[in-house]
Amino acid sequence: MSDEPKPFVGIIWAPFSKGQAKPGTEEGPEAVKKAGLVEKLRDQGCDVKDYGDLHFDDIPHDHPYKNAKNPRTVGCANKKLASAVEEVKEDGRTCVVVGGDHSLGIGSISGHAKTEPDLGVIWFDAHADINTPVTSLSGNMHGQPVAFLLKELKDEVSGVPGFKWLKPCLSAEDIVYIGLRDVDDAEHCFLKSLGIKYYSMTEIDQLGIGKVMEETLHYLLAKKKRPIHLSFDVDGLDPSLTPATGTPVPGGLTLREGIYVAEQLYKTGLLSAVDIVEINPRLGETQEGVDSTVNTAVSIILSCFGKAREGSHSSSCSIPQPRKSI
Repeated sequence: MSDEPKPFVGIIWAPFSKGQAKPGTEEGPEAVKKAGLVEKLRDQGCDVKDYGDLHFDDIPHDHPYKNAKNPRTVGCANKKLASAVEEVKEDGRTCVVVGGDHSLGIGSISGHAKTEPDLGVIWFDAHADINTPVTSLSGNMHGQPVAFLLKELKDEVSGVPGFKWLKPCLSAEDIVYIGLRDVDDAEHCFLKSLGIKYYSMTEIDQLGIGKVMEETLHYLLAKKKRPIHLSFDVDGLDPSLTPATGTPVPGGLTLREGIYVAEQLYKTGLLSAVDIVEINPRLGETQEGVDSTVNTAVSIILSCFGKAREGSHSSSCSIPQPRKSI
């Protein structure tokens, strides 16, 4: 028998795409579901409760606010997601949100913070997602969620329609980025001026993923043990692994590095919620590309819940004895 406690997992399927411009991210959850995520988690010993699909409304006449597109629709979706995540956490389960685009990070993290107000967040992404409705060049709200979550940027996002319900729940020292390689000038200014901890691909290449995770966990956990939220955008990985995504950036992390991040978080015993976002089945040029993206996402989630590359975590095993020759 394994000597490790059985992980209790709650899965929310969040088919949403209005935080960006390319249709298809709303199909990501169904693709992950069909790939057998629930069954595979159960097969490796997890107690899984499926909380079902969220249904999101399109708000009519949802005019831009400054540069932010679809703000009311995005705000309403995130309010609904926040309530769902809060329910999963109140049930005592580690929450998995399968998206959907990364604007959902607003609802997922704020809902998590309702039950665990002292969160640490790892934002695994090629992008910093810390633009504001003023600084965003595209207007797409999947590039803005961190700004909505940070107390230090509350004045930059105040008055956005659809977000009256939201209270910023993170401070700048509560978040670490891993995988950055496509950061806008305004975002870079926010990262530097707020002193946010981040590891670009340059740092990851210099230090190695082992040192990056050692430093990340020390940074978040040295003062006190606290719950960790992993918000994992599949475009943080190299596009050769996850081509079916909306904003791929060459030169990302390998599958080995992505799995290592997940393994190390599992080993802390503090992983409390996981988002997996930006899977867009319509954007894989081939079925093979779609399958690679979906299966890679599933692999990351399984590693977050104890799938070990060296095999079973069993505490006892018997070694077959050689038969005596007659």
